[in-house]
Amino acid sequence: MEHITLLLAIVIVTALVFDFTNGFHDTANAMATTISTGALKPKTAVAMSAVLNLVGAFLSVEVAKTISGGIINEDGLKTEVIFAALVGAILWNLLTWLLGLPSSSSHALFGGLIGAAVMSMGWDAVNGGTVVTKVLLPAVAAPIVAGLAAMFATRLTYRISKNTDEKATSKGYRAGQIASAGLVSLAHGTNDAQKTMGIITLALITGGVLQHDADPPLWVIVSAGTAIALGTYLGGWRIIRTMGKGLTDLAPQQGFAAQTSAATAILASSHIGFSLSTTQVCSGAVMGSGLGRKGGVVRWSTATRMFVAWGLTLPAAGLVGAGAEFLTKQGPWGVGLTAALLVAGSGVIWKLSRRNSIDHTNVTDDEIGTATEPAEEPAGVVTAAIAAVTPPPAGTLTTDESEAPVKATIAAPAPADPARPAGATL
Repeated sequence: MEHITLLLAIVIVTALVFDFTNGFHDTANAMATTISTGALKPKTAVAMSAVLNLVGAFLSVEVAKTISGGIINEDGLKTEVIFAALVGAILWNLLTWLLGLPSSSSHALFGGLIGAAVMSMGWDAVNGGTVVTKVLLPAVAAPIVAGLAAMFATRLTYRISKNTDEKATSKGYRAGQIASAGLVSLAHGTNDAQKTMGIITLALITGGVLQHDADPPLWVIVSAGTAIALGTYLGGWRIIRTMGKGLTDLAPQQGFAAQTSAATAILASSHIGFSLSTTQVCSGAVMGSGLGRKGGVVRWSTATRMFVAWGLTLPAAGLVGAGAEFLTKQGPWGVGLTAALLVAGSGVIWKLSRRNSIDHTNVTDDEIGTATEPAEEPAGVVTAAIAAVTPPPAGTLTTDESEAPVKATIAAPAPADPARPAGATL
C-alpha cells in the first residue's frame, strides 16, 4: 500500500462510498418481505442482513474477477476513469433511492464504468462480448427465472398448507422467511460486495500497485465487506417500502417463496461469476409470488416505473460517468471540480429526502407514500363496482372497530293504525 498515490486513495474512498450506498440501496432485496409480513422487526432485520452481508463478502471472489479483468480493457486505463465511473454510479443510486425505486446498483456501476471508459479511450475500451454474456443476458433472464420459480413455489406452498391451520402455518412460514432472508443477505454479500472489490482491484492494477489478473487483497475484501454492511444496517427504508408494500401485498407463504427463489438464483450466479443484479432478481421474485397466490395482485403501475428505471440505469449512469470523465481528464482541477459536484449533488438529494422522511418507525405504515408511490392507489373499476353493489353484512354495521355496533334501521310497512309512526325501529 506504500505506492498508493493521492488520486488512487481518493478513488478507493469513493469506491467504498459507492459500496455504502449499495448497502442501503439493496437492503430491501433481503429484508423487505420479512419486514412487511411482520416476521422480523425493521431494525432487527437490517442488523441481521448487515452481518450476513459481511460474511458473504469472504465466500467468493469470482464476481470481483469479472469486473477487474473482464468488462473493461485494462491496457491504457487511467485511475481518473474509475473515479468518474464511481461518480456516475453513486449519483444514480442516490437519485433512485430518493424516488424509492429498486434499481440496480450493479448496472449503475457498469454504466458509469462503460461511459467513462468510452469517453477516455473510445469504444475499443469495452469488451462487448463480456458485457453481453455476463451483464445484459443475466439482467434479462434472471428476474424472469426468479419470478417463475417464485410463482410456482408460492402455488406449491399454498397447496401443501391448504388443509392446515392458517395461524400455525403463517407462524411456520415466518420462521422460514427469517432463514430465507438470511440466505438472500449472504448471497448479496457474495455478489454485490465483490463488485466494489473488483473496482478497487482494478484501480490498484491501473495504479501499478497490483499485477494484472491479481486477486483482491485481504484488506480490500475486509473494507468492501464492512462498507456494504454499514450501509445495509442504515436501511434503505424508501426502497424497502416499495418492495414490501408497493409491488404486491405479501403473506408469509409468499415471502418465503420469493426469498428462497431469489437466493437460489443469486448464489448460482455468484458461483458462475455472473455479476447479477440482486435488485432485479428479488423484484422479479416478489412479483412472481404476487401472481402465484390465488387472488393475488401485482401493482403494475409501480412495476412499470421500476422497469423504466431498470432500462435507464445503464445509459443514465454512463452519461454521468462520461461527463465526469470529461472533467477529470482536464487535470487536477477537473478532478477537484468533479468531487465537489459529487458532494453537492449528494447533499441536495439528502435534503430533498428530508421532506418526506421514511425510517424504521413508519416503513410499514399504510398512510406513508414515496415520491413515486402514493399512500394508496385508487381502487380499480372492477373493485369499485363490486363494492357498490355488494349489500352490507347482516347483523351489525360499524365504521370503526372501537365504536359500539349500530342497530340497522329499515322502513316498516304502512301501519294499519294511523297513530303508529312510519319508519319504526324493529
